[in-house]
Amino acid sequence: MPDVERINSCVESLCNAGCSAVRATIEAMDAGLPAVGTEGLEEAEREAVLRELKAIMAVYDCSAAMQ
Repeated sequence: MPDVERINSCVESLCNAGCSAVRATIEAMDAGLPAVGTEGLEEAEREAVLRELKAIMAVYDCSAAMQ
């Protein structure tokens, strides 16, 4: 079972690196490549991190487009 605390901590850490870093992480993970900051996570946790990052960026990108 995925560790929600580890997932949230990873997402927060990745987001603190900025939008460009998050987009690069999403691209790498989508391509099946290792992504900095996700080392040590189980596959299910990495998938959860990727879903969360995509959801965050979708909201951010939508709000940025509205400005």
